[in-house]
Amino acid sequence: MAKEKKLVEEITSRDEDFAKWYTDIVKKAELIEYSGVKGCMVIRPYGYAIWENIQRLLDKRFKDTGHENVYMPMFIPESLLNKEKDHVVGFAPEVAWVTHGGSEELAERLCVRPTSETLFCEHYSNIIKSYRDLPKLYNQWCSVVRWEKTTRPFLRSREFLWQEGHTIHATAEEAIHETEQMLDVYADFCAEDLNMPVIKGKKTESDKFAGAVSTYCIEALMHDGKALQAGTTHYFGDGFAKAFDITFTDKDNTFKHPHQSSWGVSTRLIGGIIMAHGDDSGLVLPPNIAPIQVVIIPVAQHKEGVLDKARGLESQLKSAGFRVKLDDSDNSAGWKFAEYEMKGVPLRLEIGPKDIEQNQCVIVRRDLTKDDEGKKSFINLDDLEQSVSRLLGALSKGLYEKCLANIEARTYTCGNIDEIIDVLSKNGDGFVKAMWCGSEDCEDEVKEKTGVGSRCIPIEQPEGGKTNQAYACVCCGKPAEILVYWGKAY
Repeated sequence: MAKEKKLVEEITSRDEDFAKWYTDIVKKAELIEYSGVKGCMVIRPYGYAIWENIQRLLDKRFKDTGHENVYMPMFIPESLLNKEKDHVVGFAPEVAWVTHGGSEELAERLCVRPTSETLFCEHYSNIIKSYRDLPKLYNQWCSVVRWEKTTRPFLRSREFLWQEGHTIHATAEEAIHETEQMLDVYADFCAEDLNMPVIKGKKTESDKFAGAVSTYCIEALMHDGKALQAGTTHYFGDGFAKAFDITFTDKDNTFKHPHQSSWGVSTRLIGGIIMAHGDDSGLVLPPNIAPIQVVIIPVAQHKEGVLDKARGLESQLKSAGFRVKLDDSDNSAGWKFAEYEMKGVPLRLEIGPKDIEQNQCVIVRRDLTKDDEGKKSFINLDDLEQSVSRLLGALSKGLYEKCLANIEARTYTCGNIDEIIDVLSKNGDGFVKAMWCGSEDCEDEVKEKTGVGSRCIPIEQPEGGKTNQAYACVCCGKPAEILVYWGKAY
């Protein structure tokens, strides 16, 4: 039991130091290890298994909406990157360059991809000739490099894993529909598979993606009240098509430029899962992405029949489709309890001699505290599969509702800058809902004076815009019809 106590005490309390708590989790739950390359991380097997589950679930959603996976080169010639000026200016500070091949200097520098719009455009220009070639609904899973100055595991690193969808369409309407559809796909995935509710919205002009006509996003709220941009989708119009001379012959036999979209999420989602669901004992993983959904701990495993029964339960649950691990190591039961709490395994199944006699087992839910009703259940082994399924469903629902309650408790409505300063000083960080006139100067002044920036213009706006009822801008006090979510962000 001493080892169990020491393991748990090594995690800094969330309320004492949230940043240190986060670092403790990613290290002690064996998600990452720091590498010899500054700003880059080794994603360890347990961390990568979480990403694999995210990838598997998202990939199915993409394919269900008609998308195909492709793969583009990781190097972009400088001349290709320079074809869309807004795009290159936006990414210039983060670009890593290859200047030599072996000992020879390259005739042209190669950019290590920070994103792949230019590569896809070059490809489109070669394969699209007619309206019959449209649309192209592509996605790729890859890594990208962005030379960040300040890094943090999963949240911001110089190389990270992600998916980037790239689509091209005959009309603006189709491309906009794609952009909005994929925003919904991301929001549904976060809610249903990550049990993390999000705010869907649009970025302001100053905060949109480099080269985009409009950028949409999903914003999540972490336990400490800071926002996390969990995913983005972009409508490009025909700007990239014009820059790369992509044209097609339409049904009316005229040449036109197609319209494009792109969208992406990354391993940053793992950071979001940690900060949205974790507690002072470690990770708390949503069942759909947990590498292990049920861990089986034999109690008094040296006694006759205990290990055999545990192995039988393992086989039974695996056959039913659950991800299961049996820990039959010689570590103490108490140490195992703490270890799998640290790793966020949703359900812990305990089986010992007395349980076998009574044809039952003990199941413990990771998301509840010891004082919560339902934390520990005695389950009849004849109903094991149904009970595990029910408890995993209840745990998913509980995680979602806890996150939603956090958003509701930490969303404040303010009418001016003084109110923002006052409410945040009294209650701590969170989302601030406030009206905005649309002026970039006002947007900048709010951030400068309060420390909160614009996170998104939510899809659901107040009725004022429909009734011509004007609200007052949170900064200048002039009439405003745009509701904005403001907040501090990772």
